[in-house]
Amino acid sequence: MNHKNTIATIATAAALCLTSALTAQAFEDSQYPNLKGMWTRVVGPNEKDGMIPFDPSKPPGRGQQAPLTPEYQKIFEANLKELELGVPGTWPGPSCLPPGLPAQMTAYNPMEIVVLPNITYIRVDYIRETRRRIYTDGRPWPQVGTKQGEVEEGFDGTSLGKWIDENSDGKFDVLEVETRYFKGPRHFDLSGIPLHEDNETVIKERIYLDKADPNLLHNDMTVEDNALTRPWTVKKSYRRSAEEFPQWPEHICVWEVKTLRIGDEVYMIGEDGRLAPTKKDQKAPSLQYFPGQR
Repeated sequence: MNHKNTIATIATAAALCLTSALTAQAFEDSQYPNLKGMWTRVVGPNEKDGMIPFDPSKPPGRGQQAPLTPEYQKIFEANLKELELGVPGTWPGPSCLPPGLPAQMTAYNPMEIVVLPNITYIRVDYIRETRRRIYTDGRPWPQVGTKQGEVEEGFDGTSLGKWIDENSDGKFDVLEVETRYFKGPRHFDLSGIPLHEDNETVIKERIYLDKADPNLLHNDMTVEDNALTRPWTVKKSYRRSAEEFPQWPEHICVWEVKTLRIGDEVYMIGEDGRLAPTKKDQKAPSLQYFPGQR
């Protein structure tokens, strides 16, 4: 075989391999539901004055009827009192920490879902570019020592998922997800419903398209947490944007959040760049390390 024939044979084989790979990928894609596009939360009648309730079916604040233990109900009441005094809500908060789960799935900003055979990404641009990874490759939970040294805890936790074919029609209908290994602090919503400081939260989700409307997505979420007296189950829904080329917003916390935490106190940053109180009779922060100030 001469040199030209060898090159032609190699090129043909490479093209066949590429075609085969693309065909296999297309076949894989056809097994999964179409979750492409921009998803925004379905805003219900209980969302008022920028307060997005964790359970969309109930009013925010005490109206959520969160099944908190007495200890964490007291913490919640203290957070509500701060809100009443004018202190901003607990996420994103003055420290620019991300809300984490379960608050992330409230979809406070538009949400994008990228489905691949072994992993599903859920992206929300807020505080930081959140890219939640849901592993669907069948991996086991990491081995955990007494200090959880093998697991990198995070505000989004570690999510393992499994696609389910409920109709036995050869196509996946539901993504079941379990998420563990968190860091905090985290809250359910802006009213300050707290999660336990031990961060041993377990979140289980069933994510699926509405059977009557392919542009409506549902998330049945159950939160198990030591701040709760029982698991708390809610249903969240999201609507796909009708725009062919939607515009994705960018959120940079240090530019958009007008609050600052100093010690245990939260202050407002005024339009003139100066600190202002968030509540009546709030003391100014200490200036002892500035020359000539005490």
